[in-house]
Amino acid sequence: MKLLKKILIALVVLFLLIQVVRPSHQNPPVVAPLVAPAEVLAILKESCFDCHSNESRWPWYSHVAPVSWLVSKDVDEGREHLNFSEWGTQDAEARRELGEEIIEAIAEGEMPLWFYTPLHPGSKVNGTELATLRTWATTL
Repeated sequence: MKLLKKILIALVVLFLLIQVVRPSHQNPPVVAPLVAPAEVLAILKESCFDCHSNESRWPWYSHVAPVSWLVSKDVDEGREHLNFSEWGTQDAEARRELGEEIIEAIAEGEMPLWFYTPLHPGSKVNGTELATLRTWATTL
């Protein structure tokens, strides 16, 4: 029993110590935002903007290590690959390619990430929403 108590205390101390390592939760300025129909923006904001824009919402668990490290890493990688807050800086060809990638990633179930949707149930894109996004992507 004493060993179990020591292990438990050590785990609590370790958990508290790792809270010192805090990743950045900054939202840089929106440079050139996506301009799209309201229904498209609503879908993308609900399903994509937390990781793919400078308008991320940082829920409580994103401030607790080690989950905070993973969330920060996912947001950084998401913004690096596609950032709707910088959409207008892309040329027409790049926007067309990104539009195709968006549709493909959603249609194949790659996006939103499987571990994101349980905590954000509204982020799962349904068939009607995907059709709306597909129509929009053909206009890019």
